[in-house]
Amino acid sequence: MTVHRFVQAEIDSQPETWTRVSESAPSFNPLLPSRGQKVAVVGCGTSWFIGQSYAVLREGVGHGVTDAFAASEFPAGRDYDVIVAITRSGTTSEVIELLSAAGDVPTVVITGDAASPAARIATSVIELDFADEKSVVQTRFATSALIALRCSLGEEVDLVIEDAARALQIPIDDLLGAEQVTFLGTGWSVGIASEAALKAREAAQLWTEAYPAMDYRHGPISIAQSGRLVWAFGALPVGLEADVSTTGARLVRHDLDPLAGLIVAQRFAVAEAEARGLNPDEPRSLTRSVILA
Repeated sequence: MTVHRFVQAEIDSQPETWTRVSESAPSFNPLLPSRGQKVAVVGCGTSWFIGQSYAVLREGVGHGVTDAFAASEFPAGRDYDVIVAITRSGTTSEVIELLSAAGDVPTVVITGDAASPAARIATSVIELDFADEKSVVQTRFATSALIALRCSLGEEVDLVIEDAARALQIPIDDLLGAEQVTFLGTGWSVGIASEAALKAREAAQLWTEAYPAMDYRHGPISIAQSGRLVWAFGALPVGLEADVSTTGARLVRHDLDPLAGLIVAQRFAVAEAEARGLNPDEPRSLTRSVILA
């Protein structure tokens, strides 16, 4: 019997939501940081990892210094021209506290709810209500936020959206049942690797880790063995494939834009949860938003 999950439907909708983001980019772009501004991007969990990817991408195209922080770890007293906060619900306590303390620094909130507390505090709001989710586990909202940010950097995302459609068709059944998965990235896909690891932990309670690919050989490779996966986003450093092969672990790679590759990892997380008898719509010990007393 097929069980229809919120999270699966939201994963499947990503090519459509990314297309809507791309079409809306002309209205979003003026609200996002301009070239030369010093930017901090903040979030919690998934949003932080998406912020890490944006920071690397923005600096990589020469738009200026961009730092990414977990909202709770924002360095008080450091000067920025703009703070960008990513918060699906707009109710996350750490983000609201940070925005409230921003003073005269302009703030931009990317959220699914323009009426949320974070949106009411911010200088500018980008509402992705069409990408909002019922699920606790974030998928399409976070990826749509990164599409919006990539568009603001002048990137054409048509091929990325094509890759997203391809990612929905890639077989994953032969990956299920792994004892452990380590996700690797380079450059901006380091944040993607961290997010992929989080998805499998949240949805399937799977033992996952994530590292920059070059750093993987500096210790973490010691846990690689038969029955475990090493899952890479983007290009692999020279020699790493051979090193993984000697451990007996299976190397997983897909010829996709790393953000589209994340869709495969999202699908894997949900399928692994189902295989373990878990409900990915109700992940253990998690709520849709963390609101602290």
